Amino acid sequence: MESPRIPIKAIVSLFCSYMLLWHITTLSPTLALEDCEFPAIFNFGDSNSDTGGFAASLSPPTPPYGETYFHMPVGRFSDGRLIIDFLAKNLGHPFLSAYLDSLGTNFSYGANFATAASTIRLPDQIFPAGGFSPFYLNIQYVQFMQLKSRSQLIRHRGGIFASLMPKEEYFSKALYTFDIGQNDLGEGFFGNLTVQEVNASVPDIISGFSANIKKIYDLGARSFWIHNTGPIGCLPYILANFPAQTDEAGCAKSYNEVAQHFNQKLKEATVQLRKDLPLAAITYVDVYSVKYSLFKEPQKYGFELPLVACCGYGGKYNYNSSSECGGTARVNGRQIFVGSCKDPSVKVNWDGIHYTEAAAKFISDKISTGAFSDPPLALKQACHKSLP
Repeated sequence: MESPRIPIKAIVSLFCSYMLLWHITTLSPTLALEDCEFPAIFNFGDSNSDTGGFAASLSPPTPPYGETYFHMPVGRFSDGRLIIDFLAKNLGHPFLSAYLDSLGTNFSYGANFATAASTIRLPDQIFPAGGFSPFYLNIQYVQFMQLKSRSQLIRHRGGIFASLMPKEEYFSKALYTFDIGQNDLGEGFFGNLTVQEVNASVPDIISGFSANIKKIYDLGARSFWIHNTGPIGCLPYILANFPAQTDEAGCAKSYNEVAQHFNQKLKEATVQLRKDLPLAAITYVDVYSVKYSLFKEPQKYGFELPLVACCGYGGKYNYNSSSECGGTARVNGRQIFVGSCKDPSVKVNWDGIHYTEAAAKFISDKISTGAFSDPPLALKQACHKSLP
């Protein structure tokens, strides 16, 4: 008895269906994967994601910081919300409380260990003697370790503070976000190191970063969302202090090349971490490219004069380290308050170092899609491991 013959059209249709399925699951994972359920976020970083740690422990920002959204300073070095605020909102969570803030904090949805001026490596000079935070990444890891153990003691004890602590299972299910490294490069520049010397320090900086990722993994973390560093050569505090050859966007070319070198080594480190930490889902996020687009084509995205600080005083870039945002400047023999520009919503840079809320929202919207991620996973899918 002959086997039934399958029509050629059916074979072709089946093959096409298979190829489409292969394309969806292999080349476009964001189309096939289910959204993750992240019950909490634990963030590590510097002023780019500090929601109040520096303010609570060392020195709070003064008006006009916070004026756009909060209408008062709330520990953020911006006129409003930061990228981490928008990422938290994207996941359905409230703003992250700073771990160092002892007043009115709620850690039930996670915690923020970032503080302004933080580095990956122990800096040479810390506040008040120098310009960097004592809460470098190693210390942020220790703080996380403390929160993990002590929060569960508080939950078991019960009482009014129990509900303000994360549940035990949250630590393995949470999203762990990182945005740190810019100040390590800045410390080198302001320490009078050459561009070549700062480049030479990058492997050791990255080694310190990887070591902390592994330690946090050992405490149960599994989903990592890692930002690379932005185009430091486009920031007024670099442009005003280190005159250098500029590129087509007006940014200091050699300083951006250092940031790119750091980012390349960071990306290589994430590849190695995936091998070393087999249960981890590690997403590398190219924040540099998104930020740089704001300097290269500001008008395209509704911005203007991206190299000029909104809040500042003096010079081509409206930035002077002796007359910073919220401080005073001497003009024609009298002291004036250094306030903000008329419309921060069209500005990229807030105070010479940090981004405006408008820029932060733009960046968050772009990176949340996964279009700038390796693997190309959206924020809500960052618990999925990349394919081998």
